[in-house]
Amino acid sequence: MHLLKSLLLSAGLLPVALISSAPAAAAPLDQRVMGAQVLLDRLGFGPGVIDGASGMSLTKALRGWQEAKGLTVSGELDDATVKSFEPFREMPTVIEVKLTPEILAGPFVGPLPAKETAKAKMKFLGYADAMEALAERYHTTKATLIALNSPQTKLAAGVAIKVPNVIPPAQDFPADLNPEWRKTLSTLSVGSGQPDVAKVVVDKSDGVLRAFDGAGKLVAQFPATMGSKYDPLPIGTWKIQGRSYNPTFHYNPKLFWDADSKDQKALLPPGPNGPVGVVWIDLDKKHYGIHGTPNPEKIGRTESHGCIRLTNWDAARLAVMVKPGTPAIFQQ
Repeated sequence: MHLLKSLLLSAGLLPVALISSAPAAAAPLDQRVMGAQVLLDRLGFGPGVIDGASGMSLTKALRGWQEAKGLTVSGELDDATVKSFEPFREMPTVIEVKLTPEILAGPFVGPLPAKETAKAKMKFLGYADAMEALAERYHTTKATLIALNSPQTKLAAGVAIKVPNVIPPAQDFPADLNPEWRKTLSTLSVGSGQPDVAKVVVDKSDGVLRAFDGAGKLVAQFPATMGSKYDPLPIGTWKIQGRSYNPTFHYNPKLFWDADSKDQKALLPPGPNGPVGVVWIDLDKKHYGIHGTPNPEKIGRTESHGCIRLTNWDAARLAVMVKPGTPAIFQQ
């Protein structure tokens, strides 16, 4: 039934309510927290998923912003930090957007199978449904979209819904940019006005990836998942070799400590719900890179197989900032 529903959705034949007929009660949103999350996201200090709730990802984002602005690093919405937000006071936290056929186009694939061998038989590891696609587009969660709108709101062209205001002011990317990658940047609300980054620093103790300009100024920071006791973060200085947009994924069970002994090698198709999400930023250490994820809400809360995992939108944003040759320093 889920697959049939997804096929109808992708064909534009079935509008769907934001939640099922028997929804769980959504947690109330803290408007002050959501305002900070939206602003920090727009400024390049990613708070993880925007959900109107305080947590460790927001604390990390606040600490990064405070460091960049020369404020006392408290990780809290203190008076000095709130004052630093004053130039952006007029920016609304939530905006209303009208859904279009393009936004709802899909393709949607329904729930993904658990086994990589089954995923390898699919053409595209896309979003399960329109709700998941909208949550990624606006850097949020399904529950937050439900809380911002009536549970009876239909996802259909022409319908206006409320979303976190993460739409960038411009998406003026070079004309020769890969068309599919340009589309991905658009669907993830990634803007073209990104800072030039001279080096990337991954700090294990803080659980973040920091980006610095040529003058050594912190210009962006994103929460990250990095390594595990089985595949620890490879401490050292590496270099970014290139960026692979909407990549396929070569699954080799020998490289995964948690793989099933019966697993076979498989080539998984591209898609935002693939193991490395929408982009692979390759490093000059074999098998290691910086990439996206199909589970943005788990960033910083789970383990990885040694690589650096970001939300899809943060990974895409970083891919715009860096270039081949950019140093990537991994430290304790």
